[in-house]
Amino acid sequence: MEDRSIVSIEAVIDHIERHLDGKLELETIAEAVHYSKYHLHRLFTKTVGITIHDYVQRRQLTEAAKLLVFSDKPVIEIALLCGYESQQSFSSAFKAMYKSPPAAYRERGSFYPLQLPFTLHPAISGREFTAQDIRLAEAADRSDWMELMRLVIDGYPVMDEADYLARLEESISEKRALVLRDGDLLIGAMAFTDSPGSITFLGVHPQYRSRGLQRLFLDALLKTYLPGQEISTTTFREQDKADTGHRDMLLQLGFAERELLTEFGYPTQRFVLPPKTQEDMGHG
Repeated sequence: MEDRSIVSIEAVIDHIERHLDGKLELETIAEAVHYSKYHLHRLFTKTVGITIHDYVQRRQLTEAAKLLVFSDKPVIEIALLCGYESQQSFSSAFKAMYKSPPAAYRERGSFYPLQLPFTLHPAISGREFTAQDIRLAEAADRSDWMELMRLVIDGYPVMDEADYLARLEESISEKRALVLRDGDLLIGAMAFTDSPGSITFLGVHPQYRSRGLQRLFLDALLKTYLPGQEISTTTFREQDKADTGHRDMLLQLGFAERELLTEFGYPTQRFVLPPKTQEDMGHG
């Protein structure tokens, strides 16, 4: 990607961060960074993995959730501070993403972000990766893994970092964690269990999401670590507005929908990749 593109997206993210208390629309953001709104829309979506509209909404609601838990400000004041014109519109948007009205979320007292400020990597390579480039994670990978997790936090509803880190350390020590690097940059990570076989985390750096790395991780898992096993995972339910494409990604990988679940109080759905489907994939 050209340096100018990186600089432009960084300028957009900086502008958004400085104006989270206002009405942020594509047209005004494009004017602020001197881009056409059509070009900026395509460039931002390709680089960050979601549209500017979705990114803005997720950032504003994340800041609102933080204020609900860590301040005593009235809900209407928080709504206005986070770019909403009324408490009603704020409450509706908040509940759609957090699955809880603002007052109930405040009462629960447990903050987790929908979207942290996006940090761009200035230079990504154009090299082709294979499943052989994926290796078992080591203790030295923990810090970079956590950074990647924060970038793709939208794929992990109800995040508790301390609990997540403890689970990650366990996965690494039991050789149930895989990583893929492009030089010094961790660009993909997968954690899994082996009895029964399940994927507990699959994250790909947003700037590499169009490179087919999810399938490489699945290939490595099926051929080397869990051959012949049924593989399950969970993700957002259909039409969950917090989903930025995880359901579609699983369906494209050959997973099939199964029962609806609730995990950590969050509505999810189980997906399964049967051994027969795996065999078909291997011959494809």
